Amino acid sequence: MKTKFRTTISSVKAKMLLMFVILTSIPLIAVGLISYQKSFHTVSEHSKASTLYIADQLARSIDILIQDASRLLELEKNPTVLQFLFRQTDSYTDAKEILLAFDLYRKSYPYDNVLNISMINLYGRGISERKGVFTQNQNPLRNPHFQHLIRNPDDVLIIPSSDASTLDRLDGYQYEDGVISIIATIKQQITHEVIGFMIIDLSDQFVKQFSDAYHIGETGRFFVTDRNGQSIYQSEESSQLLPDDLIATKFTGTKDSFVTSHEVKPIFVTYTTSESTGWKIVGVAPLQEIVGEANEIRQLIIVSVCLSILFVIVLYFFISSRLTKPLKILKNRMRKAALGHLDAKVNPSGNDEIADLGMSFNTMIEQIKELMELSIHEQKEIRKSELRTLQAQINPHFLYNTLDTIIWMAEAGKNHQVIDLVKALSRFFRISLSKGKDWISVTEEIEHIHNYLVIQQVRYRDILDFEIDIQPEVSRHPILKMTLQPIVENALYHGIKNKRGKGLIKIIGTLDDSGQTLAISVHDNGRGMNSEEVDLLMGRIGEASEEAAPSRTMETISTEGGFGLRNVNQRIRLFYGSQFGLVIQSQEGIGTSVTVRIPILPGGI
Repeated sequence: MKTKFRTTISSVKAKMLLMFVILTSIPLIAVGLISYQKSFHTVSEHSKASTLYIADQLARSIDILIQDASRLLELEKNPTVLQFLFRQTDSYTDAKEILLAFDLYRKSYPYDNVLNISMINLYGRGISERKGVFTQNQNPLRNPHFQHLIRNPDDVLIIPSSDASTLDRLDGYQYEDGVISIIATIKQQITHEVIGFMIIDLSDQFVKQFSDAYHIGETGRFFVTDRNGQSIYQSEESSQLLPDDLIATKFTGTKDSFVTSHEVKPIFVTYTTSESTGWKIVGVAPLQEIVGEANEIRQLIIVSVCLSILFVIVLYFFISSRLTKPLKILKNRMRKAALGHLDAKVNPSGNDEIADLGMSFNTMIEQIKELMELSIHEQKEIRKSELRTLQAQINPHFLYNTLDTIIWMAEAGKNHQVIDLVKALSRFFRISLSKGKDWISVTEEIEHIHNYLVIQQVRYRDILDFEIDIQPEVSRHPILKMTLQPIVENALYHGIKNKRGKGLIKIIGTLDDSGQTLAISVHDNGRGMNSEEVDLLMGRIGEASEEAAPSRTMETISTEGGFGLRNVNQRIRLFYGSQFGLVIQSQEGIGTSVTVRIPILPGGI
């Protein structure tokens, strides 16, 4: 039997260990895969961005060089240049002034990359920095670039080294290195007729230096192509990574990055476009070099997951031996508490988290007991308040007195007053009942008070007058039914009736500045109270139960009146919270003001 029990325990532990490892491994593996994907994406995007940034730098360098060199095209507006090209005969003075203008531009701007400036008219007569005045044997208009400019005189052509040979070097000078030529037309100022061409030769060494200086990874390189995908400069390494037949078909947009294959190896390619020339600056590198860091992260994640699983196994045995017993005790106590035995408590030992959990459980049990007692007490108070409200709604003395008034008015032949009084009484009880609703709008509550005061004014016409001033924005908000009637009744019986002369009850409703709290005040100019009586009354209406009410009474406030205000105050606090309720202000011989403060509920009625 003992052996069987141990086998069962061992089997349960094995199952728990297996489940523990599986449930722990799945999230770890999921997190590892997600982390790898995120790291792979981040590393590749970072590499793409950095490579594209370098390509953009070269593109901007080309643009800046071309833009700076293009300033020299302003020479076409020089009158001496126009006069030289327009003439058919040589003029030493004009040629000298043109060469001086070239020199002036050289001194004004740093044109280190400008190798030569040439001008030639339509008949082959020209001038250049390196050779001076010259005459070309063949017709310049046979050159395809010049033919294009004749058809489009406003264009500016930028010819790379690979295509510069088609210019046949107008002045006969041959450069050792490659050149980039800028060609534009020279037009007559008035008729805008093309009279010649201007050629600016730039060294392309800066392109080669940039391409050779910046690498992508260990073996990745940059190269430059023209608009048609023809290579302008391409190192031997870059040509091995990406053959020429892929260049023209891939680089169709302005800027992009993609992965392609060459000799079954994935190749990372990124490119951008020069705004001035339209050339493509292309970076190419093996994909493995771009995502090499991501592969290292993958290996690190795999090792971390394996170590985590091993740690979980060790941790399981530690937890099962050290923490199972107190957890079982806590579980048993919780089961008893769930069955209603709220005296089931834990005797925690130690200072660890399980001991804190046991103390929290004991605290929770105590709070549940207190909340249950408080809930029972509040339900009792709500039922008492509802009973008192119902009693106020069907107050027999008020009904008897009103019916007596109707009888003697009818006997006196005051038919119109009888009709008005009966209507007011009917509306008063209709709103009092309100089909059993607890909430009515402020408009209905004010109508209820108005009907009450109309009825009472007939009985106390010599001593009672009233005013009602409610802001329009207050009217639509909800309020507990029968909130104001006990206050107005208290103002009449304990304020107005205890003074000589005619009394005034004034009801004012406003919203506070934030628009979140509603305040309705009932003012009377009755006898009033001193500060001691106000404090005693505030203490009385703020007490939790009728049994706790003080045995002491006041001459100016009857027991019933004090309970009426306390009933209203308790109902407000039960429904809205303890921070709301009644506020009483009074001065002896001047009058009393009772203000109802309640929050604005969303939605309205």
